Amino acid sequence: MESSDRLRAIMSELRAKDSVSVAELAVAHAVSEMTIRRDLDELAQQGVVRRVRGGAISLLLRGEEPPFGVREREATDIKRRIAAEVATLLADGEAVLLDGGTTTLEVARAIRDRRLTVLPLSLQSADELATAPRIRLVLPGGEVRPGELNFSGPLTETSIRSLRFDTAIIGCCGLSAEHGLTAHDLSDVAVKRAAIDSTRRVIVATDSGKFTRTAFGAVCPLDRLDIVITDTAIPPGEHDALTAAGVTVRTV
Repeated sequence: MESSDRLRAIMSELRAKDSVSVAELAVAHAVSEMTIRRDLDELAQQGVVRRVRGGAISLLLRGEEPPFGVREREATDIKRRIAAEVATLLADGEAVLLDGGTTTLEVARAIRDRRLTVLPLSLQSADELATAPRIRLVLPGGEVRPGELNFSGPLTETSIRSLRFDTAIIGCCGLSAEHGLTAHDLSDVAVKRAAIDSTRRVIVATDSGKFTRTAFGAVCPLDRLDIVITDTAIPPGEHDALTAAGVTVRTV
């Protein structure tokens, strides 16, 4: 198992319980205890766990989102494929709102050479597109959320609502037939709602792991979405529910 996959698996275990054991993780992943200690040290540097003798204790609150640096290493190949598929759906000349998050950062990288007007909702994506030769870059106002570096707050919402977009590319923390699109941070919920209200078409870009999760803040029901791009591991029941709601599902 690659290091990024192992970290993802450890994170999944930390979501289910409050502590992990070096010895048990080493057996479960068929690696040395030294390797697991390095993994846990890396998660400790990201503020995800506190190291204790023989293992680590989770520092994440229930339902709290892992740090950006941790999520950026999860499912990287899948995120790149999703981003490439998103890029094929955009026509030159479109006005695009690009949500914050690790998958949408890959979208920013995938559209660098396109002729588009883009309003990114994160400093990472803004930095990625700042030197793109044919991108017209428009920045929102507002506060910048520490760690995530997403724009948020009333100024951001007002900026979004004063404009009209052809396409909004939205990320999420959870997506399900029962709860719709959800996000952990309540300020992100408000910004996503403003984005969805201000666009002609909503594309959700998310890996299939988000279909097993429901975050704290409800953004919108499924029928507010137009297209969902995900990977082939999407649960069949969730695929059927999206289709029944009139959402086009594209898997990569």
